[in-house]
Amino acid sequence: MSEATFLDDSIERVSLKQYTENAYLNYSMYVILDRALPNIGDGLKPVQRRIIYAMSELGLKASAKYKKSARTVGDVIGKFHPHGDSAAYEAMVLMAQAFSYRYPLIDGQGNWGAPDDPKSFAAMRYTESKLAKYAEVLLSELGQGTVDWGPNFDGTLKEPLVLPARVPNLLLNGTTGIAVGMATDILPHNLTEVVSACVAVLEAPKISVEELCAQHIFGPDFPTEAEIVTPREDIIKMYQTGRGGIRMRAVYTKENGDIVVNALPYQASGAKILEQIAAQMQAKKLPMVADLRDESDHESPTRLVIVPRSNRVDLDAVMNHLFATTDLERTYRANFNMIGIDGLPAVKDLKTLLAEWLKFRTETTRRRLQYRLDKVNDRLHILDGLLIAYLNIDEVIHIIRTEEKPKAALIKRFKISDIQADAILDLKLRNLAKLEEMKIRGEQDELKEERDKLETILGSERRLKTVVKKELLAVAEEFGDERRSPIVERSEAEAFSEVDLLSTEPVTIVLSEKGWVRQAKGHEVDPAGLSYKSGDKFKLAVRGKSNQSIVFMDSTGRAYTVSAHQLPSARGQGEPLTGLVKPPSGATFEGLMIGASDDSFLLSSDAGYGFVAKLGDLQTKNRAGKSTLSAPKGSKVLPPYRIKDKSNDVIAVVSNEGRLLIFPVSDLPEMARGKGNKIMNIPSARVQSREEFVKAIVILSESDSLVVHSGKRYIRLKRVDLEHYYGERGRRGSKLPRGFQKVDSIEVEEK
Repeated sequence: MSEATFLDDSIERVSLKQYTENAYLNYSMYVILDRALPNIGDGLKPVQRRIIYAMSELGLKASAKYKKSARTVGDVIGKFHPHGDSAAYEAMVLMAQAFSYRYPLIDGQGNWGAPDDPKSFAAMRYTESKLAKYAEVLLSELGQGTVDWGPNFDGTLKEPLVLPARVPNLLLNGTTGIAVGMATDILPHNLTEVVSACVAVLEAPKISVEELCAQHIFGPDFPTEAEIVTPREDIIKMYQTGRGGIRMRAVYTKENGDIVVNALPYQASGAKILEQIAAQMQAKKLPMVADLRDESDHESPTRLVIVPRSNRVDLDAVMNHLFATTDLERTYRANFNMIGIDGLPAVKDLKTLLAEWLKFRTETTRRRLQYRLDKVNDRLHILDGLLIAYLNIDEVIHIIRTEEKPKAALIKRFKISDIQADAILDLKLRNLAKLEEMKIRGEQDELKEERDKLETILGSERRLKTVVKKELLAVAEEFGDERRSPIVERSEAEAFSEVDLLSTEPVTIVLSEKGWVRQAKGHEVDPAGLSYKSGDKFKLAVRGKSNQSIVFMDSTGRAYTVSAHQLPSARGQGEPLTGLVKPPSGATFEGLMIGASDDSFLLSSDAGYGFVAKLGDLQTKNRAGKSTLSAPKGSKVLPPYRIKDKSNDVIAVVSNEGRLLIFPVSDLPEMARGKGNKIMNIPSARVQSREEFVKAIVILSESDSLVVHSGKRYIRLKRVDLEHYYGERGRRGSKLPRGFQKVDSIEVEEK
């Protein structure tokens, strides 16, 4: 059976598949062509075009008095747009909002919404409206044969299929819409820049998108002073492909230690932004902000005040965080999808869009000039007939008085046309004066001059382009303005990390012999005086800040990183460090390091090898740690030691047999990992048998003294006393005084 068969003259049988396909296809095409997508010619969707046309028909020009918006909406839905009144009114409101449209088409009086809540406009029975002055660029040539007309929904009226726009309104005001299977997002632009680009395309049709972006259209221009922070190459790519995105960022200043936001991104709500910031404050994600205020008023439409907790807060860092986490920075999608002059939807790049609109504009101008030429020729034709009548006035009067059918007689006698005969018969007696003949000849001369000029323009593509160019520049002169949205280069916004949000309080990190760790507030804590578990005791401590990370070094030379805020309070006895990191079985923790990533530390083993390392190179996110120091066989890892001044500090290394060697820190290389270089010359066999090994290594500044302990005896060596022990790196060192052949420990005594 065929897909469609006729049972009789009134019944058609169609398969459900074919019916649904056709129905959905028809609906899709309607939504795409007659509802959601703008026309490249005037940049309007059908509902917007009908509102503008209906208002012009009501005489609501910019010079007219305001009329109730309900009157306009009634005409629109009653004559041209058979849809809901609320949909038509919302479309009308959007065209009247100066914060929504770069160049509003409607001048509204009353409550038309606010940037904080664009939907807060009053009902149409309360508001009044008329066309804005800018609407003239869409309507001024409407009755001059410039565009095609079609029947309205019930066939009783005619409506324009497109308005004869004198500038590419599609780019100027932009639009958004969702159709079936496609959408459009065209961003607003600056009229002066767009006209400049149109003129450039007229004069150099082969101009590239890059050249247009470099010299004419620098980017979108929104009805807000917020900054466009999209990189230049991304903007150019958007115009090359017709797709992309634009990022806008609020503008702020610093006043008396506070942050004052003066301009918000396009369609961003100040009230919503304050809610977003307040929510972060309640969630304790903005501890550096104390208060928020909205001081916006008539004189300052946007003025949001953010008050920091103290004058030490980095205001730029706070704003950088807020740009990343609130609507103070927004991204707008760009999708230059429109209905072209061929009547089909397509995504177009900037050059294609402008070139196609210029075709539309050139054809519109041609039709307007041709329409005027036809009118001039028609008038000249009538004037020729009137002149014949004046030259033969007595005979004409005689024919009219005596003939039964004077029109036919006039046509036969003077060989004139039907139109000329009607014009003669319509003459009033007062126009038969001699002066009228002079007026006719004068009008003829003027019209012939205009006809010649029009024919010259229509006969030359170059002259026609010149007319288009002059008219574009005239519109730019009348309606052009300065760019409102500056385009600037800014770094990528980043939200605060968990560490950034922590307060920077001084803390002391304490590690016990059995690997239990804790943090105590302040630097005045006595780590050895804290309570420890039975059988455990103090081993290592380091002082730093609560927002820093600690690097632990184990007995295998592996480094582990833990944030200070992760550690338990010193009010208790701490927790096993193995709960935060995963060292090899049997490994013990031998070192603690804290500081900035570029701080230097001496890493060494008791075999007499070591190197200088940056703290940043030792940090890792891996719980299993990072292999850093390779200790020779039979040797042990020594605690790391902070280096304050690499150019002036010296290394003091003592062996268990009482040998002391001192040499500059600068003699040791800086490495990220490895065994290191020889610090003190100790035979490896003696290290493996534990007969001889490095007992301790410390760093001495210029004013420091070295205290050496041997049993109950100790000796204090000042910098002058230490000169005897200076030598080259890697030597055996010199013997300490008698009684210190067996060294238990050494310590640095700072002046």
